[in-house]
Amino acid sequence: MKNKLLVLLCLLLIIPSCVGVSSKGIFGTGVSVAFDPRSVGTQIDDSIMEKSLSTKIVLLDKNYFLSVKSKVLDGRIFLTGKVDNPEEKLKLTKLAWEIQGVRSVRNDIKIKEEFNFKQSAKDLLITSQLRTALILNKEIKATNYQIDTYKRKIYIYGIAIKSEEKDMVIDEAKQILDVKDVIASIILVDDLRIQKN
Repeated sequence: MKNKLLVLLCLLLIIPSCVGVSSKGIFGTGVSVAFDPRSVGTQIDDSIMEKSLSTKIVLLDKNYFLSVKSKVLDGRIFLTGKVDNPEEKLKLTKLAWEIQGVRSVRNDIKIKEEFNFKQSAKDLLITSQLRTALILNKEIKATNYQIDTYKRKIYIYGIAIKSEEKDMVIDEAKQILDVKDVIASIILVDDLRIQKN
């Protein structure tokens, strides 16, 4: 019990976020509040859900702290990372559904394989190329998107102001050399429950 409380306390100290500045957490740089079309209330709800889920994941197994990432957008939970077997992936999906206020769960967690330096370097290069392309495209709010690449498959999570922006992000991803597939979980502002006024 003491270990669980210690892990929980460490999480609360390590993963702080301030809604007024920007959301930066386990996933890395998140959606910038300056461009975030969600209401402040929705941002706070999402942040609480994300912290609750992260805590439950680490309490389930402390090794998940580095291997599993979560993101919450408008009550929708996105999971990425790597686990040892399919049973763990299923457990994490069930855990995500137990979070109060969840609207949907997308589990893109992969089953671990032997480390392949060449593949990891290629995935990192693809992610960097797409991030750069989004930043250079003035019609895309690059800070509203999170990118993960695994075995040349790009996973994009974020919020698009218009459907044209969503299409541009997907097109940019498809133009990158050596990409096998693009899996986009991009929410349109019009699909959010509550937007900023």
